[in-house]
Amino acid sequence: MPIYHRLGNLPPKRHTIFEKPDGGLHYEQLFGTIGFDGMSSLLYHLHRPTMVKQVGESVDKRPQVAVERNMKSRKLHGFKVAPVDDFLDSRVPVLINSDVHVSLAAPRHSMTDYFYKNADADELLFVHEGSGTLKSMFGEVPFVPGDYVLIPRGVIYQMHFDTEDNRLLITESFHPIYTPKRYRNHFGQLLEHSPFCERDYVLPRNLQAHDEMGDFLIRIKKQGQITDYVYASHPFDVVGWDGYNFPFGFSIHNFEPITGRVHQPPPVHQTFETKAFVVCSFCPRLYDYHPKAIPAPYNHSNIDSDEVLYYVDGDFMSRNDIGPGVITLHPGGIPHGPHPGAYERSIGKKDTDELAVMIDTFKPLQITQAALDLDDGVYWKSWMEH
Repeated sequence: MPIYHRLGNLPPKRHTIFEKPDGGLHYEQLFGTIGFDGMSSLLYHLHRPTMVKQVGESVDKRPQVAVERNMKSRKLHGFKVAPVDDFLDSRVPVLINSDVHVSLAAPRHSMTDYFYKNADADELLFVHEGSGTLKSMFGEVPFVPGDYVLIPRGVIYQMHFDTEDNRLLITESFHPIYTPKRYRNHFGQLLEHSPFCERDYVLPRNLQAHDEMGDFLIRIKKQGQITDYVYASHPFDVVGWDGYNFPFGFSIHNFEPITGRVHQPPPVHQTFETKAFVVCSFCPRLYDYHPKAIPAPYNHSNIDSDEVLYYVDGDFMSRNDIGPGVITLHPGGIPHGPHPGAYERSIGKKDTDELAVMIDTFKPLQITQAALDLDDGVYWKSWMEH
């Protein structure tokens, strides 16, 4: 991030009396990460945000691993994940380790009967298909196809979809998700050579304070299990807030690719980072302009990371037989590169219309049974020359 934002009504001084117009006090809440050392926001509620009426049963949602030590390149057909009505039930974890869970989801219905809080992980939602609005205690963040929606851990939210046709790539990170540090100065501002800037963010808007009492179901994920909590007041009762910790959106179409005379390495596509993995955006761009440039990437040995590519749209120049919704996994320790013919046919091309999201993890990824059900089983030998 970091960027300062504020919405609604605030007292002139933090941690001081903030009276309601009709009497009584607003209730201040510090919403922060990494203890008191990370980014935080101050929220002002109409009611105490701590009024628990009931704690229900817990359901274990930890993904079941089918392949613990994977040494095969894999191709998963993500669009084979069936649509499911409920947002949480629609999530299908496919690739996981102790730092990150990568899931596919095709939710049909909006969240109207409950709210959700992930207390384990930051969530980065990539919207492949569908549109709607993320509603939270910070206001609303609209989204359309191509948008990343970053939801810091602990945010109470609902997803409201415009239609039933939705496809999401969901990355749950057990480390805070930031913008790449090499694109920020020591104040946190994005620098001139960054491929995007703060103006590109879709910040929360339309803050509405719900002054409602009753039974409000919040499903909370913690330590891999979801527990139903019933609170006495509506969680979206915030009249104002300010700070640096809040959900926001960013369109992949606002990422400005960095190009050069010869092929640029994958880090130029980096969009987000954590201590344990990075997220990159491959966008339509001009190819390399050296007179003898080979636009296709060179073969490379990703010794220290697993590479995940989620294909969104266009013709991905380094791959054969790849379409929207496909996920490829190239495990660390195994060199990989362009498919046969891709290297040669890229020569002389001027541009590419590819659109994809890449996740590179520093720990090996494990394969779930759901992923095996989507695997074509033969991708690992697709580099053989015929």
